[in-house]
Amino acid sequence: MSLEHLQTDVENAGRELGDEVAVSLDAETRNELAMLTAAYGTDDADELVRRAIHELFQRAVETGNLDFHLRSGYDCTYDEFLSGMTYEEMTGANQYPDLDDDTRYQF
Repeated sequence: MSLEHLQTDVENAGRELGDEVAVSLDAETRNELAMLTAAYGTDDADELVRRAIHELFQRAVETGNLDFHLRSGYDCTYDEFLSGMTYEEMTGANQYPDLDDDTRYQF
């Protein structure tokens, strides 16, 4: 997989998700959401779910967990995704052809 595959997969997933997602809750999740709803004094459980997704995403970025999974599945990082180019493209490392020892010093 590559950066291009990741960009395509993110775009496709975004289209498939749409604007709303129905989520089934198990007993533990329902109790935790109820506790948060009561603690934050809100009736809007959807807002708490949005906050939870933002928090999970931020934590995954900060701990490197997102990069680990992206590198494993797509051979790129979140920074590369944001910039639209790999580190090799950014630094020019893939600009020069690989030379073997037999042809390195031939003119």
